[in-house]
Amino acid sequence: MIHQYKNNGYNIVLDVNSGAVHVVDDVVYDVVAVYEKSSLDDIVKQLAGKYSEEDIREAYAEISELKEEGALFTEDIYEEYIDNFKNREHVVKALCLHIAHDCNLACKYCFAEEGEYHGRRALMSFEVGKKALDFLVASSGKRKNLEVDFFGGEPLMNFEVVKQLVEYGRSLEEKHNKKFRFTLTTNGVLLNDEVMEFANREMGNVVLSVDGRKEVHDHMRPFRNGKGSYDLIMPKFKKFADSRNQMNYYVRGTFTHHNLDFSKDVLSLADMGFEQISVEPVVAPDTEDYAIKQEDVQKLLEEYDTLAKEIVSRKKAGKGFNFFHFMIDLNGGPCVYKRLSGCGSGTEYLAVTPWGDLYPCHQFVGQEEFLLGNVDEGIVREDICEKFKGCNVYAKPKCKECFARFYCSGGCAANAYNFTGDINGTYDIGCELQRKRVECAIMIKAAMADN
Repeated sequence: MIHQYKNNGYNIVLDVNSGAVHVVDDVVYDVVAVYEKSSLDDIVKQLAGKYSEEDIREAYAEISELKEEGALFTEDIYEEYIDNFKNREHVVKALCLHIAHDCNLACKYCFAEEGEYHGRRALMSFEVGKKALDFLVASSGKRKNLEVDFFGGEPLMNFEVVKQLVEYGRSLEEKHNKKFRFTLTTNGVLLNDEVMEFANREMGNVVLSVDGRKEVHDHMRPFRNGKGSYDLIMPKFKKFADSRNQMNYYVRGTFTHHNLDFSKDVLSLADMGFEQISVEPVVAPDTEDYAIKQEDVQKLLEEYDTLAKEIVSRKKAGKGFNFFHFMIDLNGGPCVYKRLSGCGSGTEYLAVTPWGDLYPCHQFVGQEEFLLGNVDEGIVREDICEKFKGCNVYAKPKCKECFARFYCSGGCAANAYNFTGDINGTYDIGCELQRKRVECAIMIKAAMADN
C-alpha cells in the first residue's frame, strides 16, 4: 500500500508496509500514482503533456529500483505475526492506579465524572495499593521493567499513600529483579515544593493538566464554585517543568468544539516556555455541547497543518518544542506487537480502582461488563482479556485499508467501544484526525532533514 500527499510544499510518498518515506519531485510523485496500474509506455502517454519522456522514464526507473530494494510497493510484513501475537503469553507490565476517585476541580469534559467513575468517591488505601503492586510483580513474568501511573481524579489528594507505595515498590525491585517506573498525572492545585522534590526524585514522567489559553482553560477546568484554576496552577507548572530541565513531563490539554483554533492553545504553552506539549481532542457523545462534531473536522485538519508549519519554523529558528502527536520514529519505531495492538489495554496494561477492582484501562472503569477481577483474586475474567488480546489492526475492518494503521495501532479500544459498541470498531472522527497528525509528523521530519 502506498499513501501519497502534499504538505507544506513537500511531495511525500509513504510505503505503508515497510514504513519507508520518500520526499520526491513532481514527476516521481505523479508516476508513483499510476505505476502499478499502467505500463511504462502508457505512463509516458498519460503524462506526456506535463513532463518530458526522458524525465518520465528516469522517474519510472527510480521507482522500480526502490521497489526492488523493498522500499516501495512492499508486501505486508506484519500479518504473518498475527497467530503468534494472539497466542502470546499474558504478561502484565503496567498498572494505572486510581489512587483517588475524587477531585478538587469540576472539569466539564471529565470522563471520570469529577473522579467518581460511575461510583462512589474513595481514596485508595496503602493496603489495596500494596496488593496491586504485588499483583503486578506476580503477573509480569520475566519482564523486568514495570510501569505504574498514579491517576485520579486528582492523585495528590492522596499524596501520603503515593509516597508509601513508591517506597514499597522500591523495596520489591532487588528481591524480584524488577525496576519500577512511576508516573503521575496532576491538575496542579495541590502541587507544592514537597511534591516537586519527591516527583523529581521518583517519577519517570509527570503529566500536568492544562488546556492552553487562560480563557479556554478556565471555561472547561474550573473549581466547583465556578472559579478558574489557570492563575493558581500555571506558575507552579512552569517552575516544575524548569526543575525537570524541560524533560520527562508533558503539559497535557484537551481541546473541544469551543476552541477549534487549538493551535493557539499549543503555541500559548510554547510561548510560556514549555517544551513538552500535548493538546488532544475531547472524546464525547454528540449530545454534549463541547463535543467535536463531524462538521468541525475540516477546521481541525487545517489547524494541524498550521501548527506543523509553525513547529518547523520554530525548530529552524532554534526555538523548537515537542508536540506529542507529531513525535514519530521513522527509523526504528514501535516493536511489531505495539504496531499491531497499541497500548495493550486489557492485557499488558490494566487499571485498578481504589477498592482493588481490575479493569482493561482507566476509561473502562465503572463499566461492570469489563470488570476483570480484583487484586485479591487476580484476573477471573480471562475471556475478557482474550477479547482484548485479539484487538489489533487486522481485526478492525477499517484499519486494514488505512495508511496510518501501524502508527496508531488501531486507535483506542475504549473510544471504539463507546462509539460503536465493539472494541474492534473505530471512532471515525478520531481516525480522521489521527491520519492528519501522521501526515504532519512525517512532513516535519522531511522539513528538518531538508534544513
